[in-house]
Amino acid sequence: MLPVETFRTLRRRRFACLDFGGPGPAVLALHGHFGRSRLFAPLAAALAGRHRVIALDQRGHGLSDHGGDFGPDAYVEDAAALLRALDLGPVAVLGHSMGGLVALHLAARHPELVDALVVADMTVLNREPEAHPVLDVSDWPRRAATRDGLRRAIEERGVPDAGYFLESAVRDGDGWRLLFDPAEMMASQHAMTGDHSAAWYASRQPALLLRGGDTFMLDRGTAERMAAGRPGTELVELPDCGHWLYADDPDGFAYAVGAFLDRHRGAGHRGAGPSGGGA
Repeated sequence: MLPVETFRTLRRRRFACLDFGGPGPAVLALHGHFGRSRLFAPLAAALAGRHRVIALDQRGHGLSDHGGDFGPDAYVEDAAALLRALDLGPVAVLGHSMGGLVALHLAARHPELVDALVVADMTVLNREPEAHPVLDVSDWPRRAATRDGLRRAIEERGVPDAGYFLESAVRDGDGWRLLFDPAEMMASQHAMTGDHSAAWYASRQPALLLRGGDTFMLDRGTAERMAAGRPGTELVELPDCGHWLYADDPDGFAYAVGAFLDRHRGAGHRGAGPSGGGA
C-alpha cells in the first residue's frame, strides 16, 4: 500500500505527514535531525497488517514549514497537536535520535496521548562527553548542480557517507537542494543538548529502548541505567549497527519494534483506524 501524503495546519504551521495506512493500532513515528518522514517506509512495510505507521515531517524538516522556535517544547506540542487532530489516541510513539527526545518528553507531558514508547538510539544525557549532540553544518551547501555534487560537497566536510542527508535532497529547477536549513539545524541541535533524564523517568508507559552496538550516541552503560531505572522498559541492542540502526539492520529493527508493539498493543486497540486513512 502506498502511503498517503497530506498536509495539516497545526499551531498555525503547515506540516507534512505520511500515513502508511492499513489495519492495526496507530504508531506515530518521529525522525531525527536532518531526516524526514519517508525514512520510516521500510518499517511501515514490515509492520503492515499489524500496525498503522503515521510519520510526521517535524518542523524545519522535509516538507513542513521552516522558521520559529526549535526548542524541545515546540517539537513536543507539534506532535501533541497532530495526535489530537488525528483523534486516534492514545497511540504508540516511536522516535529515532532527536525524535526519541521528542517522544520521551511527549510521553511524560501528555500521557493521555501515548500508551507505548519506543526510543531508538538516543541518550537522555545529550551532551559532551557522553554523546556528540551537534554536527556542525553551518557551512554546508544548500544546493548544487547535481545530486552527486551535493553528496560530494557534504562528504568534503567530513561526513563519511552522505546517504542519510541526501534523503532530504530534492530537485529544484536546474539543480538539487536540501530541504533543511543548516542554520535552523544548528539552532535545533543546540536547543536539544542537555540532560533529559527527568522526562524519561517521569513517564510510565511500557517502553522499548533500542541501541546500535556501534553507536556514537548512546553509551551502553547509560542505556543499561536508563532501562534499569525506569519500570516497564526493555533494552534491545542491535549488534554491528551504528546510530542509524533502522538502516543498518532494517529486519532486526522491524522485528524488535514489531515484537514490542505486538506484546503491548493488540489489533483491537482504539488506535486502530480505517485502512488507508489519511493523516
